[in-house]
Amino acid sequence: MSSSNLTINNIIFDLGGVLIDWNPYYLYRKIFTKDEEIAEFLAEVCTPQWNEEQDAGRPLAVATELMIQLHPSNEPEIRAYYGRWQEMLGNHFEDTVTILEGLKKSGKYHLYALTNWSAETFPVALERYNFLSWFEGIVVSGTEMTRKPFPEIFQIILKRYHISPETALLIDDSLRNLNGAKYCGISGIHFQSAGQLKIDLEKWGIIY
Repeated sequence: MSSSNLTINNIIFDLGGVLIDWNPYYLYRKIFTKDEEIAEFLAEVCTPQWNEEQDAGRPLAVATELMIQLHPSNEPEIRAYYGRWQEMLGNHFEDTVTILEGLKKSGKYHLYALTNWSAETFPVALERYNFLSWFEGIVVSGTEMTRKPFPEIFQIILKRYHISPETALLIDDSLRNLNGAKYCGISGIHFQSAGQLKIDLEKWGIIY
């Protein structure tokens, strides 16, 4: 995994699933009576693929009306997706934020965030999670009109913050995103838990 010939001094964090607990079930458990109904709705109506288009810059209003046209009987549930989007946000993951804080306090690393997130909803996160101010820079996919795992978004963060890819490490819970980063020369850690992240950081020689 690690290499003694590399010096990692730029650490790039994904947000949702790594530092921030985001889950549509938090909202839809207030709307549907059974988790099976939620799973069906999210698999057939407001799908991850549909949501990804908003992460890549499609306006929320356009996406909502498009889905209502396709599934008119689900209009109330579809409108809730972004109308009550804040209710999908949980707390931060304390153990992971503690690791981020340690890296920040060490002063050894440049810290960035690279997130697939709608530009229209990201300001809510900025207000809610104070630790987002610890990053030297945040690249939001919806603002850039592209998203992980496409090479363009990795090139954006590298160029904007003058990062050499061989000095960068991406922490992300998506293997697809990590493969996209690898294509651009950025190494990665597949996030599964804070405990595992500590172990993997040590393997890279990252001490904080």
